[in-house]
Amino acid sequence: MTAATWAEVPKGSPFPLQNLPYGVFTPAGDTRARVGVAIGAHVLDVAAVLGDDTFAHGALNPFLAQGRARWTAVRAELTALLTDARHRASVTPHLHPLDAVTLHLPFEVADYVDFYASEHHAANVGRMFRPGAEPLTPQWKHLPIGYHGRAGTVVASGTPVVRPCGQKKPGAAGELPGFGPSARLDIEAEVGFVVGTGSALGTPVGTDAFAEHVFGVCLVNDWSARDVQAWEYVPLGPFLAKSFATSVSPWIVPLEALEAARVTPPERAHALRPYLRETEDWGLDLRLEVRLNGQPVSRPPFSAMYWTGAQMLAHMTVNGASLRTGDLYASGTVSGPEPGERGCLMELTWGGEEPLKLADGTSRAFLEDGDEVTITATAPGADGTVIGFGEVTGKILPAVAGGRS
Repeated sequence: MTAATWAEVPKGSPFPLQNLPYGVFTPAGDTRARVGVAIGAHVLDVAAVLGDDTFAHGALNPFLAQGRARWTAVRAELTALLTDARHRASVTPHLHPLDAVTLHLPFEVADYVDFYASEHHAANVGRMFRPGAEPLTPQWKHLPIGYHGRAGTVVASGTPVVRPCGQKKPGAAGELPGFGPSARLDIEAEVGFVVGTGSALGTPVGTDAFAEHVFGVCLVNDWSARDVQAWEYVPLGPFLAKSFATSVSPWIVPLEALEAARVTPPERAHALRPYLRETEDWGLDLRLEVRLNGQPVSRPPFSAMYWTGAQMLAHMTVNGASLRTGDLYASGTVSGPEPGERGCLMELTWGGEEPLKLADGTSRAFLEDGDEVTITATAPGADGTVIGFGEVTGKILPAVAGGRS
């Protein structure tokens, strides 16, 4: 059992001592961003309390690059500082109220890969796009499907999302494709994995090395323009429909904080190739919640995901592709088996045919300008605590005038 902290942690706080997620913040009245960990309703200045310039930067990357042994040692040192009352007087001046700081993108993104790891999501999409056919494509249960996204458009939670423009499917044969602002703008509630230590080009990373390379977990909203995607995605998959914005939560929860959340993934339908077999279970019991304009509309369970973070990492590198510090890969839309567990509006409204009714009397098939989406998540933590991930939020702004013609 973890020792009690002397720091003030409200009952039920998503940031108990057993969590200690990392982020990057700027204190009130200061201009220097630096690394902090969340504890209760405060953020602790790590550079100040450890006297280590590794943390005096506006990104986690220098710390991420130091590897698992260092990550474990720093977590132990911070835990000791926050549990031994002898440190209270020296540490307290470096605790900043969370509501008084500015949070930033927590790391510099090297590469971004998005997967398609939810069987329930993939099957629902298949039923909508290929009615009467098998919902899943033939390879789906043999490998985690993914695509390479745009690292440069991964943005911090709270960054407004400008409605994208693009080509759309022609109305009739022989017509030119349509063009203009997306009318079917959607969300994708996802879980992201942040790579700490890299790997050599040509050397695959096995599932058993997951915890040696992946530092922690965050929340992701991979915004999607469904009408643009429907026209462009054959044969190479998503491109402009996804690359305009991917929002990331400000807190990275270390893998060590998620030991109590580890679960066995769903039963495999087929024997897997050896590189995808896990020697230990890396399913995670994360419980997401999606709110549209403050109203909960979905609660997707990450424990239902067919492919785990370890399997995604193994597949991403099996061809010898290298990892870099700051690589981000995400799960794809998290959806469960029930209607209220679907992680995107395309599923929740069944392609727009069954609009959501909101408490203010309006309804939504897809996002309108001014809509704000917030995704949160919790997981079981050590000692009966609840591990929180903070939130990833974005508000939709109108398309720019130059994209309307």
